[in-house]
Amino acid sequence: MEYRHEGKRVFLINYHLVWIPRRRRPVLVGSVAKKLSQIIHDLAKEKAWQIVALEVKPDHVHCFVSADPSVAPHKIVKAIKGRSSNMLRKEFPELCKLPSLWTRSYFCSTTGNVSNETVRKYIEAQSKK
Repeated sequence: MEYRHEGKRVFLINYHLVWIPRRRRPVLVGSVAKKLSQIIHDLAKEKAWQIVALEVKPDHVHCFVSADPSVAPHKIVKAIKGRSSNMLRKEFPELCKLPSLWTRSYFCSTTGNVSNETVRKYIEAQSKK
């Protein structure tokens, strides 16, 4: 991972996001999975996010994304779920059988180049100078 430079900001913020279809149904297969991957990559490009890794499984999605510090992770998830639900349900009518494509829940974890322990030691060392 490399630090991103945009304007006067330098940052490295990565989120590991996971979400599931309603009732954890295995509907993300074949052309649905391919289209979902395309939608996520297109949206990321539009919003200037970087998709580090993406895995679409039949009953869940793992997305490792790098985003600007001003973008909250819930907004990333909301944008992806909203656009993908709309587009997938239009293209694949069988998905309309579900009351909604995605559950309201999701998992989010942050990652970076250094561990929590390294940051803690660095901060503690500042007071000793």
